[in-house]
Amino acid sequence: MLRSFTRGAAATALTVTLAALTTSCAGGGNGNGTGGSAAKPGDSVSRPASAVPASATGAEPQPPAPQPERVRDAFAGLQATLDDSCTPANCAYLLGRVHDELHRLDRAMKADPKGPGHFPEPIALMARLDGELGSDRGFENLKRHQPALLGARDEINTWMQDHPDDYR
Repeated sequence: MLRSFTRGAAATALTVTLAALTTSCAGGGNGNGTGGSAAKPGDSVSRPASAVPASATGAEPQPPAPQPERVRDAFAGLQATLDDSCTPANCAYLLGRVHDELHRLDRAMKADPKGPGHFPEPIALMARLDGELGSDRGFENLKRHQPALLGARDEINTWMQDHPDDYR
């Protein structure tokens, strides 16, 4: 019989059954836990909206808003690319990672409590790089702009090294 239930009907039946059990276990008015009125299947049970499972209302639960990444953590990711070189075996990986780490740091700087105005040079370098790269993140485009990509990484690294209070 349960197979014929839809997901919403099964969730509703489960909710009513659980509510009935909760009410019958809560006891009644005679003090010994055996009296009072228990909810029966089909009875309407009132609960605060926060107690209704998302599956019973059809609404998707909302995950907590992610906290902005800290500049120091994003900068550490960028620094991890400094010792790598663009060999035939890993060039696509390296250039893609440098691109991703630069944008990760850019987002962290723009979300930092000090404000984006605290990081004018790195943010300007990223804007210039994005202007050169355009929206093409493919390997051929990254390879064509490899000097600009790695140059932006190195310039931002130098700028950050001169501002140690921002990443320590």
